[in-house]
Amino acid sequence: MKLGFSRKTGKEWALTSWKSTVDPSIGEFSLRMDSEIPDGFVIMKGSEIYWTSGPWDTDSQTFSLVPEMRFNNMFNISFINNPNEVYFTYSLYSSFNVSTRLVMDLSGQIEELSWLESLKGWNLFWSQPRRTCDLYNSCGSFSRCSNYTLPVCTCLNGFRPSAPKKWQQNDYSLGCARRIQLQCGQMGYGNGDKDGFLKMDHVTFPLYYNLTERISHKACESACLGDCSCTAYAYNGSGTGRCLQWYDDLLNLRQLSEDDPNSNTIYIHLAASELRNSRGKMGPTQDILLFDVDMSVAARTNETSEKGIGNEKNMKDALLPLFSFSSVTAATQNFLNANKLGEGGFGPVYKGKLLNGKHVAVKRLSKKSAQGMLELRNETMLIAKLQHKNLVRLLGCCLERDEKILIYEYMPNKSLDSFLFDQAKRCLLNWEKRAHIIEGIAQGLIYLHQHSRLRIVHRDLKASNILLDSEMNPKIADFGLAKIFGGNESEANTNRIVGTYGYMSPEYALEGVVSTKSDVFSFGVLLLEIISGKKNTGFYQTDSMNLLGYAWQLWQEDGALCLVDSALENHNSDGTLMRHINVALLCVQEIAADRPTMSEVLTMLTNELLILSSPKQPAFSYIRTQKIPEPPLYRPDLDSINDVTVSVMEAR
Repeated sequence: MKLGFSRKTGKEWALTSWKSTVDPSIGEFSLRMDSEIPDGFVIMKGSEIYWTSGPWDTDSQTFSLVPEMRFNNMFNISFINNPNEVYFTYSLYSSFNVSTRLVMDLSGQIEELSWLESLKGWNLFWSQPRRTCDLYNSCGSFSRCSNYTLPVCTCLNGFRPSAPKKWQQNDYSLGCARRIQLQCGQMGYGNGDKDGFLKMDHVTFPLYYNLTERISHKACESACLGDCSCTAYAYNGSGTGRCLQWYDDLLNLRQLSEDDPNSNTIYIHLAASELRNSRGKMGPTQDILLFDVDMSVAARTNETSEKGIGNEKNMKDALLPLFSFSSVTAATQNFLNANKLGEGGFGPVYKGKLLNGKHVAVKRLSKKSAQGMLELRNETMLIAKLQHKNLVRLLGCCLERDEKILIYEYMPNKSLDSFLFDQAKRCLLNWEKRAHIIEGIAQGLIYLHQHSRLRIVHRDLKASNILLDSEMNPKIADFGLAKIFGGNESEANTNRIVGTYGYMSPEYALEGVVSTKSDVFSFGVLLLEIISGKKNTGFYQTDSMNLLGYAWQLWQEDGALCLVDSALENHNSDGTLMRHINVALLCVQEIAADRPTMSEVLTMLTNELLILSSPKQPAFSYIRTQKIPEPPLYRPDLDSINDVTVSVMEAR
């Protein structure tokens, strides 16, 4: 297949959509090479740009705005640029015997499809655009678009909406404009201040830049600073590298996660007063600022009494409704034992009913609980800021008298462990439901690790902390032990270990090193539990292997499917189950760097065409026990034992 154009004849090779599902004549959308950036593609909707691939990166062999290409191991893509023609072409590597097709769908999506013989159908390998920010310039000029925040569009620091009323109506097409114009030149203001640049990390480059090769960073910056029409610059390389400069409007700038390998840094040209106002308001600096504010609330909490008005003030900082103690007692019928849903490491949880008829879950912290005001503040401040369908929603709190109570949305199907480790109820979890739960947990962790305002490590991921709504959608709960990372932090050390034995990664349990890979390890343990229906901490064999060791032994003996829960006898999904077991073992590898990120985990689980690497031996695959005379392979009686959370808390 060939897409591009001939420089000699003007002939173009493009892909067009059908007019309708039954009319194959030329439709509204077309995929063609970008005339402005001849190393990228655009989807045109009539004469307007609808989507852009971003420029081609020769080193990574990807288009900057098509992240799926990072996992490409099927297609050999070539970019040809010579005096006669410019085009892209691709073919399958010889090791793949599969049919593929590229379709310009009449909905405006470009789709890469592969034929799966096992399913007798076409499988979607990737498609674009999928979300709001994938569309061309969806937020207008001088704005940034994020698929993971609300609102989706925000003006860059130093800019404001060009049409505020339309902006309030979610019409961002007119974009943003400068609040204060540049001085134009380097003479300085009356107070000696000069125009300068504000650094923005983890973004895509805006479209249509001028490129200068073999220039120093300082020279690149000075050239932009001395030109009022230069709105931003970026620099790639050290010493003498590539200088990118933008003139006029900045278009199609997207905010990415900190872990995205396609992210870049750009410097926005701003007036001096805007630079003073913008310090600490975006990118990693924003995370650091929020983290510091969070810590100051913790400090105030420690300085004040754990009673009455002092606590209420701190909790109001979390922007949560405060419930009176009388309303909570009424909702739970004075904490009637019949309404008790369960009990965690920090206290009991009750079902309640508010005056408006809404059911809620009421977590009442025990007065003897190790969770004090610091941890309560941690949980409320965190969940109040998090918005994701796979995270439990916190509705409010009560802090009257000596009480510390949290009110959550009610999950009628309780927690995952109540199904998974119950001999009768786990039959209700067929493979389709389990796979849906696995994917939901992964999506929730990706949000915590990459896409929320703060990078968060849960530190206590386990089956009892996965709640299920009425449709069996999973929601991650219990953020009392979560750790926030600010700025470019990727890991931290602690002398106090918190979490649940059996789910802790080795570097955390033994050395106090915590990172997102700690959650990946816990997810791998949980994934093996969901597949097997067996608890890691309730599973023993005569040679002292736990569930991880048993899974590893079966994997080495090519008998991994023997791990599968007997309740899934008629699953007919051997290939999918093998893929899930493989991914689980990759997650529980001993060295953190060997484990995938949660984004990579989700891609590996959902893309059957990806070739997975072989796992290394898991950590903690053997347990130290006294000699036990021939215990059974699995002890269901241990399923009823509560997980013991190590609840020694630390200042974060």
